[in-house]
Amino acid sequence: MIDLFFYGTLRHVPALECVLGRPASDFEAVAAFLDDYEVREVVGHVFPTICHAPGARIEGLLVRDLDAEDLESLAHYEAGFSCDIETCQVKTSNGDTFDVQVFFPENPSWETKGVWNFEQWKTDWGALNLRATEEVMAWKGRRTPEQMAMSLNAIRNRASAWAALQQNDEHPDHPLDRDVIVHAHKREYINYFAMDEMDLQYRRFDGTMSEVINRGAFLVGRAAAVLPYDPWRDEVLLIQQFRASIFIAGDKQPWLWETVAGVIDAGESPEDTAVREAQEEAGIHIKHLEPVAGTFPSSGSMGEFVHHFVGVGSFEQVATGGGLASEGEDIRHRVLSFDSFMEGIDAGKYRDGPLVTCALWLSRHRERLRGLVK
Repeated sequence: MIDLFFYGTLRHVPALECVLGRPASDFEAVAAFLDDYEVREVVGHVFPTICHAPGARIEGLLVRDLDAEDLESLAHYEAGFSCDIETCQVKTSNGDTFDVQVFFPENPSWETKGVWNFEQWKTDWGALNLRATEEVMAWKGRRTPEQMAMSLNAIRNRASAWAALQQNDEHPDHPLDRDVIVHAHKREYINYFAMDEMDLQYRRFDGTMSEVINRGAFLVGRAAAVLPYDPWRDEVLLIQQFRASIFIAGDKQPWLWETVAGVIDAGESPEDTAVREAQEEAGIHIKHLEPVAGTFPSSGSMGEFVHHFVGVGSFEQVATGGGLASEGEDIRHRVLSFDSFMEGIDAGKYRDGPLVTCALWLSRHRERLRGLVK
């Protein structure tokens, strides 16, 4: 048996319950304090790290008498993080002292900033982290730590999308706790994308419950798509790249002309993603964004939610762009006059959903945008 001190995300008891696979009433956990250390935010991440800081004190959670299975679960949760376990002495609020084990990052290279605020983190990230933890732990025993490490960023992006959708109001006529019954939730595939299945019932329009049905969903997260438009020149910029999914589906022309687009990273806004992707994929600086629509592009099979924009900018100095080699992207772009572009839309030349959506919006708002720069 082992006593562990948690100073970071696993201070959040719901997440710890998820990792250990049992309620807090089944394990002994008390507040405790570790001297000469502080917990700091990690730049660009939603988790903190621990740093030596003489004279400082951090509060954490002391969990006693963890067994080998618990340690196996914790090792799976910590997939992707190389950690050393060190023995430290902590004190509880009533003055009791315990020798405990603490996870320390092995050769940490993260850039840190201010002291981590656990209560603020719970407000900002608690729901997202718990959702990500649920997905991570669903793969215990089915994926190696190395395999899980490769999926962690995508897992957080999916959790971020879930948390954002949870902010929406329920339909007043269809409260979910009454009108949807989930009998089983199965996670069947994980990589950059994921596939979940559920056995469920839903309430029909006649008021009766459906039979139990099995349905799957292809999960990506949230994405931002932006069509760059230069109102001074009355031109649009399109990108083209190979799409493996189109090829796998059997299409003979898997090099599609598209909008600029990318998955929204956890902690990033749709607008930030649109601007970043325009620079990465097309080498263009967006001056301002016009919101077009937010849609589920294929609601029968996909849980992805796409934020569409038209991005206003000048094409006088379009850089090379081309995407990121680290993401396997090989992208070229083309600048077209608005009239030529719309001729292609009318002729059915373009088959990318976000591109067609943004094109139709632009056709209605083009004169207004051009008027803003005259």
